[in-house]
Amino acid sequence: MKQLITYFSFAYFISWLIWLPLYGQSFGLNNLPVLPYHHAIGGLGPLLASFITTWIYQKKEGINRLIKSCLKVRPFMYLLIALFSPFLLAFIAACINYFIDGSPIDLAGVFTSKEFPQFNLLTFFIYNVIFFGFGEEVGWRGFALPRFQEKFNALTSSIILTVFWAFWHWPLFLYRPGYTAMDISGIFGWFFSLLTGSILLTWLYNSSRASILVCAVFHSTIDIAFTADFANKNIVNYMGFLITIWGIVTIIIFKPKNLAKNTREKIASNQQ
Repeated sequence: MKQLITYFSFAYFISWLIWLPLYGQSFGLNNLPVLPYHHAIGGLGPLLASFITTWIYQKKEGINRLIKSCLKVRPFMYLLIALFSPFLLAFIAACINYFIDGSPIDLAGVFTSKEFPQFNLLTFFIYNVIFFGFGEEVGWRGFALPRFQEKFNALTSSIILTVFWAFWHWPLFLYRPGYTAMDISGIFGWFFSLLTGSILLTWLYNSSRASILVCAVFHSTIDIAFTADFANKNIVNYMGFLITIWGIVTIIIFKPKNLAKNTREKIASNQQ
């Protein structure tokens, strides 16, 4: 428990401090310097917190294990699922949108983002996988999840982690356009989508036997699919529905205890 308290304290402090120039105006702090890609830099908070906390409690041996998990590829199947499944869901959502509303299917927009017109698919993927893939998943799944799973089953761990993960986002509701526009129902839907994502990420983490790389790639490709130019409101809703169904089916098939065919990953097993 002490390690988790230390980790979350560092994760919140680092990210919220980095983001302060972006939301500081809400507290009367004006004209703070803003860097290029400032929001993305704040996404590195969980990663930095995980390495700091690991060093405090486990020193070099723990750091080596964490790095090893970041580079783990096998079983390779789960890396392929993480890489391609969000785009498959996006295509299915676009097809649903076509049959219901008659909107043309334009998949060219999958590879572009209005927020970053200078990026192509490769550079946008690299940007996401560094700042939000590894930036977040080294902490949420790589550090926190196996410690929660030491005490709770995989589903309960996913739910608890979602609460801490959601709270980490609160400054975004003060400055990030997609967040500031949310009403109560929007926030509820956002939290539910976060919970579904947490369940799927737990499934991938446990099934891949603690591969942070798989989780980082999935986090990145999901973000790309949801923020791509082609994803209008209807398509986003359909994708959310499909991911929710996927999460429910995952719980039914793999059961709450482990959310995987194999035993859930615990910090003790990571230390062996």
